[in-house]
Formats: sequence, C-alpha cells, structure tokens
Amino acid sequence: MTATAETKTGTPLVRLDDAGKNYGSIIALQGVTLDVGASEVTCVLGDNGAGKSTLIKIIAGLHQHTHGTYEVEGEPVQFGSPREALDRGIATVYQDLAVVPLMPVWRNFFLGNEMRKGPAMDIAGMRTTAKQELLDMGIDLRDVDQPIGTLSGGERQCVAIARAVHFGAKVLILDEPTAALGVKQSGVVLRYIIQAKERGLGVIFITHNPHHAYPVGDRFLILKRGRSLGYWKKDEISMAELTGLMAGGSELEELTHELEQAGGEDSGLREVAQVFEQEVAELHAAELSGQGTPPADNTGRQDPTQP
Repeated sequence: MTATAETKTGTPLVRLDDAGKNYGSIIALQGVTLDVGASEVTCVLGDNGAGKSTLIKIIAGLHQHTHGTYEVEGEPVQFGSPREALDRGIATVYQDLAVVPLMPVWRNFFLGNEMRKGPAMDIAGMRTTAKQELLDMGIDLRDVDQPIGTLSGGERQCVAIARAVHFGAKVLILDEPTAALGVKQSGVVLRYIIQAKERGLGVIFITHNPHHAYPVGDRFLILKRGRSLGYWKKDEISMAELTGLMAGGSELEELTHELEQAGGEDSGLREVAQVFEQEVAELHAAELSGQGTPPADNTGRQDPTQP
C-alpha cells in the first residue's frame, strides 16, 4: 500500500498526508499519513503523550495543522472551528461525552439541536426519534425518559454514537471510548463501532489497547512521541506484531532488567520481574512465529523501531 492508496470505496472521506502540528518551537505531531474511507475503521494507537489528542483536534477542526495536507472528500481544508468540521460531516465523541447526567436520554440526544413546532420544542417528536434512532443502532433502552446518568458507561457511549449518526456524521472520531470500561461494556461499544461501519460511516477509533483495536480495525496507525511508527492495513500486520510495536520492544527488555536487579534486594519485586520477563518472552515468541520479519509500513519500509 502506498501513502496515498485509494480506499476500497474510492476517494477517502478524510486524508492526511505528512501532516504535523507545531506549537511555537514544540513539535507536537509530525509526519502523519492517514486515510479514512466509508465503511472502514481506522485505529490510531499510542500511549499517553503519543500525539493522539493533537491528531483528533486537527481532524475535528479545533486546531489547524501547520505541515502537510488535510483533505475531506478530496478537497483540501483547514477548518477554523469544530462547527466547520461538523458541517462537513466530521463528528467527535470525546471521553467525557458532553452529556448532562440528570437530563433524560432524549434530551441529551437532541441537546443543542432541538426539534421544534413553532416556538415550542417538539418533545413528543424528540422522544420518538431518539427511541427509533437508538433501536436502529441496536440499542434497546427501557425508557428514553430516564436520566442518562443512570446508564452504564458503555450505554452512554452508544447513545453518543447514535446521536452523531443521526445528525449526519460521515466520519466518526471516537476518543478512547473503551478506556474507562470493563470487559463486557467494552465489548458492547466495539459492537456498535461495527454497526456504525456497516451503516457506511468512516470511523477513527483512538485507543491505547491493541486488543480492542485489532478485532474491529481495517487500518492501523501507531503514534509514539508525536511521530508515526507506521501505517498498515489489517492483512499487513498481525495482532502480535501490533502489540509488540505498542509495547515498545527494547524498552520492555530494559525495564525487565531493571526489575530483575531491583528484585535481587526485594522478594516482591523479584516476583514482579519474573512475571514481566515471562510476558516479554511470550511476546517475542509470538512475533517470531509470524512472518519472521517485521511488518512493512505503508511506504514499504520495515518497522522503523527495528535497526
């Protein structure tokens, strides 16, 4: 795959080419290439400080890129505000979800975009529409009049996704939607990501968990300290390789040695070091059982973390 490869649906909904962002002399993001096509999930992975939030802000129109190009449906853009991005069909669901916990589900669904009959709000219409839209996404709530704060974290995420779809989103950016959720609720959110994909949306799934990203993703971008480590289609990288790149490889080995040295003086740390060493060994074994060589990124280069 080349850096400007067409998606399976033709021209990408969103394309970044060698995009970057500087804040004065600080380089927050550099050299990011990314395509988001309709009916595709593009996963952006990285630890804290990798540049994921900066990338979200550029795509969502909160900040402007200072390097490279940003295109929406083939047209170069430089949004001045999130409203401009939203008008082009780019919606963002942040971790805090922008909901009012004590308001009913239907009220949160239409918050800021209320339906009206003359000067008054069309409450009955909003209730009916919210219920139907949630059902269309496979979300069967007991009552849309219940406060949204009574829903589980996964259910609130799904209401936010359904709201974005209803208001015409073509590209849906999900900012760490599973970060604060348990295993079951994370699975619920991943299922609704697939449903959004099946409805024709392009989804940008921001996460630090490769175990959540790999089952639903079509493309994978890994960021580290504001730079891209590579960009792959699903058939170009395995789960073990993705996990290894996320985990840091040589950095894990250094940490293992440090724990072993400290463990010589502390029995508790010694046990931690042994468990950690075993996990690193298993990770390396999984990598070696793959293709035998590191995955190539979208420019045909090998994994840039390898010498």
